[in-house]
Amino acid sequence: MTYPPNNDPYGNQPPQYGQQPPQQPQYGQPQQPQYGQPQYGAPAGYGAPAVNLAGWGPRVGAFIIDALCAAPFYILAGILGNGDNGLNIFYFIFWLLGLAVQGYNRWYQAGKTGQSWGKKALGLRLVGEQSGQPIGAGLAFGRDIVHLLDAIPCYIGYLWPLWDQKKQTFADKILKTLVVK
Repeated sequence: MTYPPNNDPYGNQPPQYGQQPPQQPQYGQPQQPQYGQPQYGAPAGYGAPAVNLAGWGPRVGAFIIDALCAAPFYILAGILGNGDNGLNIFYFIFWLLGLAVQGYNRWYQAGKTGQSWGKKALGLRLVGEQSGQPIGAGLAFGRDIVHLLDAIPCYIGYLWPLWDQKKQTFADKILKTLVVK
């Protein structure tokens, strides 16, 4: 469809003699200013990608796997430490081994990479809410300590991810962490 020179629906000036008509700007490129036209900025970006939050079931599954990794040491501490002499060295040795396994897995590994062994097995990551990066060993340890608050009101804090928009426990809310897929 052609229009008379001054009735162009897009408001473009008619081409001058010996010049090419103005072309449309490329996608994502800022429009070049032309005489009589306002200059517009480049289109805005899409923003940060949406996070895929982990549901309650996979989080519980990861916790169970993590607990099973340290459980043999605690069980052996209970069995071998059950003696008559009151202070049994086997109890302390296996209890410390269990604590070392748990500390490496849940605090160091989860803090450094965002994944304990259980989270890794289920494809989950623990990240900071603002940064999206692993939170570090200190905050991972602190998160386990703050989980005590989840247990105080009848363990409701552990169930909180079932109905929370961000699927966070009380500890996650306090420390601003997320568990993502």
